[in-house]
Amino acid sequence: MYQFFVDPAQINIPDKRVIITGADVNHIKNVLRMGEGEEIAVRNGQDGREYRCAILSLEEEEIRCELRFVKEDAVELPARVFLFQALPKGDKMELIIQKAVELGVHQVIPVAASRCVVKLDEKKAAAKRARWQGIAQAAAKQSKRGVIPEVTEVSSFAGAVEEAAQMDVALIPYEMAEDMSRTRGLMESLKPGQRVAVFIGPEGGFSEAEISLAQERGISPITLGKRILRTETAGLVALSWIMYLLER
Repeated sequence: MYQFFVDPAQINIPDKRVIITGADVNHIKNVLRMGEGEEIAVRNGQDGREYRCAILSLEEEEIRCELRFVKEDAVELPARVFLFQALPKGDKMELIIQKAVELGVHQVIPVAASRCVVKLDEKKAAAKRARWQGIAQAAAKQSKRGVIPEVTEVSSFAGAVEEAAQMDVALIPYEMAEDMSRTRGLMESLKPGQRVAVFIGPEGGFSEAEISLAQERGISPITLGKRILRTETAGLVALSWIMYLLER
């Protein structure tokens, strides 16, 4: 079944009406070639609910639907996972965001670490963020997520550390870290309802000063194995591990 995201105001529960506007109108009419009476799933990207609808009419600029029932879907991870991703080179961030959303991440925070090659000015950062948020929305739609994870503004490393220090668990994979049993223990201690921060470094890794700062604020260095992982791989490994442990 096809799923679409709409603004919460476009779902009228008392009247059992849902309105779809924007680019999805063309997609439904001309790409999917759907017709009246066909059933679709609609979400508002905030409350995690699935609003099951039937198409009533296909207008020039909107699709009118009848709300049939609301489904409480348990598709989200029971813990909120925040990915603090150091800015990678090229378009790697797009792949990272797409896959992180598929794996259940709650929020992606781009981080300007000291060894990041990419430097974004205010104008470029705004354009990149809009692009990244669009990718997050498309990935949420494709993977039938109940919410659309936010991609935040780019944060400094110090700012990211301060934010992560307020969470229940904060982890930072580091190539110099050892003891997989310790990593395993930290991962297996994660509980539903927690806020979990995961830091991923850039191509050159985090500096010793950054690791020291993270440790001072209670963020635990961990190892993800004996092999050196690319920045676009490391986060997906950590998120996959967390998803495996938390989902029931």
